[in-house]
This record gives sequence, C-alpha cells and structure tokens, in this order.
Amino acid sequence: MTVEKYQALGNDFLIVVDRAARKPLDVEFVRRVSDRDSGVGADGVIRVTPGRDGADLTMELRNADGGRAEMSGNGIRCMVLAAIRAGMAAGPEVTVTTDAGLKRVWVKDEGVTVDMGRAVLGPERRHSMPGWRQREVAMGNPHLVLLCPDPEEVHVAEMGRKLEQLRPGGMNVEFIAPGPGKDELRFRVWERGAGETQACGTGSCAAAAAAHAWGLVGRNVIVHNPGGDLEVELTDDAALLTGPAEHVATLDIQP
Repeated sequence: MTVEKYQALGNDFLIVVDRAARKPLDVEFVRRVSDRDSGVGADGVIRVTPGRDGADLTMELRNADGGRAEMSGNGIRCMVLAAIRAGMAAGPEVTVTTDAGLKRVWVKDEGVTVDMGRAVLGPERRHSMPGWRQREVAMGNPHLVLLCPDPEEVHVAEMGRKLEQLRPGGMNVEFIAPGPGKDELRFRVWERGAGETQACGTGSCAAAAAAHAWGLVGRNVIVHNPGGDLEVELTDDAALLTGPAEHVATLDIQP
C-alpha cells in the first residue's frame, strides 16, 4: 500500500489516498504503521475517499491507537493537500465530509484555513489547585481546557492520561496560559489515542474559545503549540483555523 506522510507543526499523519474507496482502514494496520519504534510513526492515519452528498472529499481518521476520531484540524489540512496533489480535488476551496460534519477548507499561499465550526462551551468545572480553571469545549470532538500558571511546568503525560478518562470514550486535554503577548496563548496538549503531540488544531480552537470566554484573549488568537504557531479567528458561528502543512514522504508499506 502506498501512503503519503504529511506533518503540520510536528503533528504527523499517514494519508491513504483511496480513489476507488476500496481500502478500509484496519485497526491493527493503523497501530502497526503508527508505531514510532516498529512502524513508520505517526499521530494518526487518514483515509481520503471521493466525497458524498455534494462534498469534494470524505475523511476517515483513526488515532495512533486505532480508535476512530471525529476530527483533526491539522489532519484535515494535511489530507486536503494530499488529495490536491493526487488530483482528487482542485482547490483552492475544498469541502470535506467528516465524522464531525461538513468542513470547508481554503488553500492559500500563507497556509491552509479550515472552518472548524462553532466551539461549544460546556459548564466550568471547579479545580482543586489555586489559580487553575477548567471547562469542557466541543469542537466536533471533546476537549477539556485547563488554565494553569505555566504549561511548561505541567507533567502532561501523567495528568493528561488521567484526565482523558474522565469522559466515556476519552477526550483531548489542553493546558494553557496567556502570553507571551496580547491575544496569545502558551499551549500543550494530550490527545486521546496519541498522547502528547507537538500540535493540535481542534485543541487550539478549543483553547482559544475557552480563553476568550474567560476574558483572556480577543477573537483573533495566536496559539503557541510546541511545534509552532496556529492562528484561530473566533466568529459568532465558527472557529477559523489557519496553519501550515507539508508533504514529508511517499512510502510503500506492507498491508
């Protein structure tokens, strides 16, 4: 099987371009190729097939553990570029059917923008540690955003693993703090099914929405992921995510 490896700020994906829709993703295959020791290595595997119901493309996403995920802001940018490269879509505007609904994507010279849909804020939860706040945010997939004094001081692997399990089926966990500049956020993330990653698009949108609700940032936010910066524009109806994505390699692997 030929797969394309793409990455967006270090958040990496293997893309299976399936023009004929005949290559379903097997859970064991996903786990094997995603393994960074014995496989290719990736945070997830994405299958792109022709669109349905008027969309240009259809996206199927599985995390590195083989579990199906609804949406990835970084992954969809990588997938659209792979589809354009393969001639499955023309751009610059592409519509994609996902498990989180229909998404619109625009390929620009300065990056790729995705309409991620509206961030739905859940009720704020009490936190036992002084200076911490937390609330759930839905971005088509579930998130728990925690405001803390300094994300760099957080043991993300320990806390993220525990907090992920607070919701049946798991959730993504973000640790944020304002700064260093105005309308900017420091950010680290634990992704369900993948662990701590270098960047997270849905997580950046969730973090921006929560921080805006807390009065910490405006509507245009720079989220400093460990792998680089993502831009989030919050409107009344959507979170618009902009960032880079690039092709890494074309690989032939055993199915």
